[in-house]
Amino acid sequence: MLLHDFDYLLPHPLIAQEPLAERDASRMMLLDRTAQTFEDRQFRELPGILQPGDLLVLNNTRVFPARLLGRRRGTRSQPIGKSNPAAREYLKAEVELLLTRREAGDVWQGLVHPGRKVRIGEILVFGDGELEAEVLDRGEFGLRRVRLVPRSPRMGAAGAARVDELIDRLGRVPLPPYIHRPDEPQDRESYQTVYARVRGAVAAPTAGLHFTGRVLKELESRGVEMAEITLHVGPGTFRPVQTERIEEHHMDPEVCEISEEAARSLNRARRERRRVVAIGTTTVRTLEHAVRTPGGQIQPGRSETSLFITPGFDFQVVGALLTNFHLPRSTLLMLVAAFAGREFTFRAYQHAVDMRYRFYSYGDCMLIV
Repeated sequence: MLLHDFDYLLPHPLIAQEPLAERDASRMMLLDRTAQTFEDRQFRELPGILQPGDLLVLNNTRVFPARLLGRRRGTRSQPIGKSNPAAREYLKAEVELLLTRREAGDVWQGLVHPGRKVRIGEILVFGDGELEAEVLDRGEFGLRRVRLVPRSPRMGAAGAARVDELIDRLGRVPLPPYIHRPDEPQDRESYQTVYARVRGAVAAPTAGLHFTGRVLKELESRGVEMAEITLHVGPGTFRPVQTERIEEHHMDPEVCEISEEAARSLNRARRERRRVVAIGTTTVRTLEHAVRTPGGQIQPGRSETSLFITPGFDFQVVGALLTNFHLPRSTLLMLVAAFAGREFTFRAYQHAVDMRYRFYSYGDCMLIV
């Protein structure tokens, strides 16, 4: 299929810039794939729509403040002298490091912006010199390997914990670029699901942002079973598709994990032919990746997935999907079109535009059954 097959027009005012005051007050479009119908509902109605025995699967990844704003300091062998007027301007130039993934210990992958001139061996400084990043290697699309070095004697922790403490204090919430405002203190809570537990994501699994403790309790009392998996959302999920034929696009690997308890629940639900309801596209990718093993059983454990789901994909686990509204030409929209059917998906999206649904991360959602 071609990239332009996944394009649509979205009026800019429909892109949500702020979360709702109440998470579960969002609208929810209900799509029935069999009847090819959709209707306007409220997210709070979800417990009444799902059935007893459904297995609801949540992605419990936790977003960390991955945006570090700092300045360049030259290399260790050639530091920039402050006495040089040109150097003073250089030192004042702001640089952003978006941490995307910890490789091991103090070595990370990250995106540097503006990064074209940042070379291997250069030092980036954050805060009042409390944290440094030494560039170890360069990759594609602005990617760098860096070593984070804490320089604050006040920090009591050691090693990776000390680095994490500095990241938490100095970092900013990595809001998506279509939210045209600086991050605010309240984003540290609102851009996080209420069930987030496992630190490691640079973007929230946004379908989960609608849940509240009240909704989760109602689901439990309704007889809906719940399980948690983990996929740490990285920039690869949102990297624009550059190829005209979408099949030629390659997803960056992302770390995912399924516990033994979750694997047992999932395999039992499949044996009993109960519906698996995935909360978000990241959950879909994790489950459909995990089942592609000899014997077709979901295996517990930690792995990486580069699964790219497009129309024609054979879904083996997921029977229903709750998801937000996604960007044109994005891999997320392609996954939704694979699950619901491309034409049906775009009819629903046009209805969402006509009815002025709120789009993207802080926006409304759709439940596809």
